[in-house]
Amino acid sequence: MVKLNKIYTRTGDAGTTGLVDGSRLPKHAPRMQAVGDVDEANSAIGLAVLAIGGAPEGQWLTTIQNDLFDLGADLATPIPEGEDEPWALRIVAAQVKRLEDQIDAMNAELAPLDSFILPGGSPAAAA
Repeated sequence: MVKLNKIYTRTGDAGTTGLVDGSRLPKHAPRMQAVGDVDEANSAIGLAVLAIGGAPEGQWLTTIQNDLFDLGADLATPIPEGEDEPWALRIVAAQVKRLEDQIDAMNAELAPLDSFILPGGSPAAAA
């Protein structure tokens, strides 16, 4: 587990964000957009976990949240082309397979969809 002693970096803003390797990217860079998208997805899942209370699905949603933190670490840790850095946290095939298996298990319990469904009806469904 990563432990952060401070929540600030003292590196200033100037429109850039620091990556794990010390390099900096503009905040509008596609990599930083992806990091933000992963963070937003993680927050949305956190709201869903709260909305469903102690339902069993909360446990696998929390696992997905942890995997999203790993994905964020991947995005924030560039590995130069041709180099292998085993110290870097990386999403592994087993994490992807676990998610696919869970999706398949949930879909097996559902009737086939014949249209898109808008989120709503309850706080949990909306989340």
